[in-house]
Amino acid sequence: PVTPELLVSPSSQDGELGSECPEDRGNWTGRLDFLLSCIGYCVGLGNVWRFPYRAYTNGGGAFLVPYFIMLAICGIPIFFMELSLGQFSSLGPLAVWKISPLFKGVGMGTILIVSLVAIYYNMIIAYVLFYLFASLTSDLPWQHCGNWWNTDLCLDHHVIKAGNTTFPVNITNTVSPSEEYWSRYVLHIQGSSGIGDPGRIRWNLCLCLLLSWTIVYLCILKGVKSSGKVVYFTATFPYLILVMLLIRGVTLEGAWKGIRFYLTPQFDHLLSSKVWIEAALQIFYSLGVGFGGLLTFASYNTFHQNIYRDTFIVTLGNAITSILAGFAIFSVLGYMSQELGVPVNQVAKAGPGLAFVVYPQAMTMLPLSPFWSFLFFFMLLTLGLDSQFAFMETIVTAVTDEFPYYLRPKKASFSAVICIALFLMGLILTTEGGMYWLVLLDDYSAGFGLMVVVITTCLVVTRVYGMKRFCRDIHMMLGFKPGPYFRACWMVLSPATMMALLVYNIIKYQPSEYGSYRFPTWAEVLGILMGVLSFLMIPLGMVVAVLQEEGTLWERVQQASRPAMDWGPSLEENRTGMYVASLAGSQSPKPLMVHMRKYGGITSYENTAIEVDREMEEEEEEESMM
Repeated sequence: PVTPELLVSPSSQDGELGSECPEDRGNWTGRLDFLLSCIGYCVGLGNVWRFPYRAYTNGGGAFLVPYFIMLAICGIPIFFMELSLGQFSSLGPLAVWKISPLFKGVGMGTILIVSLVAIYYNMIIAYVLFYLFASLTSDLPWQHCGNWWNTDLCLDHHVIKAGNTTFPVNITNTVSPSEEYWSRYVLHIQGSSGIGDPGRIRWNLCLCLLLSWTIVYLCILKGVKSSGKVVYFTATFPYLILVMLLIRGVTLEGAWKGIRFYLTPQFDHLLSSKVWIEAALQIFYSLGVGFGGLLTFASYNTFHQNIYRDTFIVTLGNAITSILAGFAIFSVLGYMSQELGVPVNQVAKAGPGLAFVVYPQAMTMLPLSPFWSFLFFFMLLTLGLDSQFAFMETIVTAVTDEFPYYLRPKKASFSAVICIALFLMGLILTTEGGMYWLVLLDDYSAGFGLMVVVITTCLVVTRVYGMKRFCRDIHMMLGFKPGPYFRACWMVLSPATMMALLVYNIIKYQPSEYGSYRFPTWAEVLGILMGVLSFLMIPLGMVVAVLQEEGTLWERVQQASRPAMDWGPSLEENRTGMYVASLAGSQSPKPLMVHMRKYGGITSYENTAIEVDREMEEEEEEESMM
């Protein structure tokens, strides 16, 4: 049959539909590429500097109870849902919303969040590079006082150890050499009076940031074909270093003090709602759900990849890695506690303070301290790069899937443009007041906005698209339908848990701070706007989707909420079951609608769409009766 000219777009008149071919989009080149990329993405800096601290402040060993319960209720189901959406459609975080175009703003919000996170996350990698290079000496620069950046308050542990009997009185009024090295030399924060006074650019940090962006770009240059090979090293080598640090840590004198402090169960903490919320937050952020990275990685899989198995491997592996990292960290902190003659809780910190102050100080107490320092920061580098690869691949894939004809042939150039743009936006972080901006980005870029995005995704897939239809898609892809456990979590438990997290974050909202510095009101407002803007993309996307349809307002909403006519598996051989009807040679009334939606023709055939929906419902009823 001859296609009416109205239904043919300029790009399809010559018969070439290159953007529809999955080989143009790319795929993983090996079976382990996807699995290692997911492990590298989930196992990141948070496993080292956030989980151990949260464990010991929330009941020690007892914290593992709510941690694994929240992993089962919230982590594993949402993880599997994101992988399923990506693999089934072979689309990125924006184009995947063909599943319900009315909610395309969710994808826009995701990209905004990931872009903000990528800016400051690479700055943390730049700090790691700075310390990595500083470790290439025979004497670590933060080992002793007496440098130009030190103050009269500086006191190193060698002096403390030599004067054991007299010093405990005044230790609280002193500062360690590693802390002054971090704040006064690396950050040079004394040159800034606050977030409104950035000061001068620290050119050594600027060069480290440039190097980190260069490394990231070279690794994602050819998309998953290049990053999928790099992760064979970056996802596995940290485990080797972690084991080495763990063995060294547990053999140190006093290590048992730290481990006991880390794991001693305090079951009375389980009666506090805060502990359960903390466990859920740890799961939420450590697995990286909602950032689009999982969906992006899965979109490069073959259609029948066993993501059900991969889900459990990655999520449980991430949890075990966090626990092991806690042993490695707290064994060294126990040794440090004994050397300094202070309780463990006075040396234990969370966040960058652990990585750039406490642990470097601990390294100075060990024989061959530059060697152990280099290993520690090299581990942090490889952990951080994996996550950054995922952030960048998410952004690039999302945009190129939206404009495949123009951007896929120039993906390398487009990736360079994105890296350069984010590097320039991150220059503010290399100034003397850059840490204030980094804290603001960290606190607000992926806060309540991210939770709204994940909750909306869960509700759209289960309520708007339909649980029955989603399970049928997974059945087509994997050969079996998800069991009652996954359906119960997707329908009730996961969204309810995330809503509780959202409410808790709003009720327990606290203004940002860095040490004794309190952020001004305008900075708080800016941070809140950052968080709000990401989920404001959702109603904005709804308005755009409704305006693109025809009919009454309710008819437009209905039409925009249904899956696009070209929604489904990307390869024709995988379009089985109900998706057979969307193939070009099918004798069903659907191909005409598919053709119109696919090639840019008229899309508002409301009556035909209703008839097709009714056909699908009748087919499902007949199948259930049989």
